[in-house]
Amino acid sequence: MTTVLDSIVVGVREDLELRKSAVSLEVLRGLVQDASPAVDVARRLTTNTFNVISEVKRASPSKGHLADIADPAELAKQYELGGAATISVLTEARRFNGSLADLDSVRAAVQTPLLRKDFMVDEYQFWEARAHGADMILLIVASLSDQQLSEYFALASELGMASLIEVHDEAELERALAISPQIVGVNARNLKTLDVDLATCHRVIPHIPKDVVAIAESGISTIEQVRELAASGARGVLVGEALVTGGTPAQTVQEWTQAGAVQRELSKS
Repeated sequence: MTTVLDSIVVGVREDLELRKSAVSLEVLRGLVQDASPAVDVARRLTTNTFNVISEVKRASPSKGHLADIADPAELAKQYELGGAATISVLTEARRFNGSLADLDSVRAAVQTPLLRKDFMVDEYQFWEARAHGADMILLIVASLSDQQLSEYFALASELGMASLIEVHDEAELERALAISPQIVGVNARNLKTLDVDLATCHRVIPHIPKDVVAIAESGISTIEQVRELAASGARGVLVGEALVTGGTPAQTVQEWTQAGAVQRELSKS
């Protein structure tokens, strides 16, 4: 049975072949050599009491169109103003209406570290991410074999980029922990059905070792949910829809960052 994730990856591979024919890996390697070094995202996320990873997100497979975002750079500036720990930029075109041009635009506008949010299934994409200014990439355990997960994690590290290792359940977390990650995201969205249940985050996050930064992903729309996730052990949240549709991105990022930090301090006492 073909899942939503499977169908997305098929499209990602097709689009990737077009980009490969337009820009060679050798050209990307040269661009990476000339690029400024990546920011140490893992250190930043570890140092902060609580982190909001704010997403430039126009659309999603589950809800379709979310926001026009004619100027992703301006939105990113609002995220930076609000104190976003990292800015996530969707670059997948077919389901999320993102692009590498969005990543370039945001990179030119802000100093905040950037996560290239895409379905990473080929080494070319890692060189591509670094060449376009990404400091972190996403590795979705459900879409990768153990060998791919290990090799891609190593390649990202070699290029100076952090990896957000995304899991959906305890079995995937076990696979993720085998590569000794610094950052693990628990996605409340089932990528096979697109259903969202934050109980997934509350169930899985407590199993993440304390020295690993735990990030809750998907379905987060209220400050109370942020507090509850922080109480369950999350060191941060990754949020897109609530920020691009809410109208006050800078204020929301600031308030959620503070709320999460306060809750984490309370949980320690």
